[in-house]
This record gives sequence, structure tokens and C-alpha cells, in this order.
Amino acid sequence: MATTYAALISPLISSSQLIHPATQLEDSRNIISISIPNFSIRLLLQSRVARRRDFLQGIALSSALFMYSPDSNAREVEVGSYLPLFSTDPSFVLFRASPSDTPALRAGNVQPYEFILPPSWKQRRIANILSGNYCQPKCAEPWVEVKFEDEKQGKVQVVASPLIRLTNKPNATIEDIGSPEKVIASLGPFVTGNTYDSDELIETSIEKHSNQTYYSYVLETPYALTGSHNLAKATAKGNTVVLFVASANDKQWPTSQETLKAMVDSFQI
Repeated sequence: MATTYAALISPLISSSQLIHPATQLEDSRNIISISIPNFSIRLLLQSRVARRRDFLQGIALSSALFMYSPDSNAREVEVGSYLPLFSTDPSFVLFRASPSDTPALRAGNVQPYEFILPPSWKQRRIANILSGNYCQPKCAEPWVEVKFEDEKQGKVQVVASPLIRLTNKPNATIEDIGSPEKVIASLGPFVTGNTYDSDELIETSIEKHSNQTYYSYVLETPYALTGSHNLAKATAKGNTVVLFVASANDKQWPTSQETLKAMVDSFQI
């Protein structure tokens, strides 16, 4: 038993020091040597000054990450308290993204977009690693632009992907990339949050607004992390493909599906 235990903690054990029980403090090297039958352990002690220094450095690093977090502009209050009413339907408010909202908009990688949402919804903060802040202006992988949520109705998010992930043609349109089915095959995992199966695609449609083509999708995704019901809308502009996703679970869907559909329909660049 002692031999097995010693093998498991071998980085801390010196097998050549199997001596009689003893404990000594070596002040000059800040090391404790502890020897008991069958094994010996030497532990490095930090001085009080070193511990204080590391503590202060940790505080400084945490403060810097908070101060420069790209999602610090997210307001986790009801959007109706600061967004304007949607002129066509005052039961919604209008979110129009600007460069102050996301790193990609500031870098010019994404064109400004807009969509409507109920005034009771709240914007959620996005982790730095998901926001694309660390890789702008040349991100190789998709990132999350903004995210809004309501516990009773569901959630929506805007996901952006570098165009080069789907095609080598510069400034390609969504039609240049391929059919709606081909596009969702590439972007499906960013709708579901995990995997995508073509059997989950229930409906597709194509629409145009101001010379911009959009692919729309209805998906039933029983194993998705985002929710068992997903609606999505995709388009391409510049060097980016932008995907708007609305998600709900089985409890939310019966009462919120019309609201979510209206939100998806309103999305445009």
C-alpha cells in the first residue's frame, strides 16, 4: 500500500530519503522537509512578502480583465428601459447595433444589424473568449456578437462567422456560398450549441430586403443545448456571415413561438 501511494504522488516524494521519522525547518531555503516511515516530502514555503506580492498581482490582473472586457457594455436590465419603441409595433423595442456594442463592429468586421424584441427581455453578458475580442480583426472561428434572454420566452443571439470558413470567394453573397441546406450544414452547430443533424431541419425559405438575401430556417432540435426549438436567419456581407438565432425549450415554445418568429423576421443588416 505504501509503495502504491508513493508512486501516485511521485512528483512530491523522494524515494531515496526513506529515513526515520523526523521533521526539520530549513529557514535559509524556505523549505520544509518531512520524513515519515516509507516516504519523505519536501515543500517549498512562500514568504509573507511573496504571498502579498502574488495577491496584489492577482487583483491587478482581475481588474484589468474587468475593465477591458468587451461585454462590459451589456446592460442586464429590461431593454424597454433604454431602447426605443418599434414604430410599426409598439409592443416591441428596436435594437440597432453600433460600434460601441461589440468588438467586431468596432473593427469593421461586421456591418451594423438590427432586430426587435419585447421590452421585458434583458441583454446578457458574453464571455470574453466567445466575443471575438481576442482575435479581431482577423478571427478564424465564429464568435457571439450579442445575446438577449427572457426566462419565460427564450433567448436570441447573433453569431458571426468569417466568410472564409464557408467559401474562398471574397465578398461572397449568401447565394454564392450555396443553398440554404449547404449553409445550415456548416452553421448548424452554432444554432444548436453542440451538433446538427439534417433531419432536424423542418423548413427553409429565401427572402430579399434592399438587395440583401437572407436564408431562414425552422429546426426541431431535441438534443440541442440552446433549446429544443430553434429559428434562424443567415446572410453574408463583406467578409462575414451573420446568423441570428432564436431558441426556446418545450415549456417556452407554445406561448413564445409567434414572438420569436417576429424577432427573426425583423433581423436585417
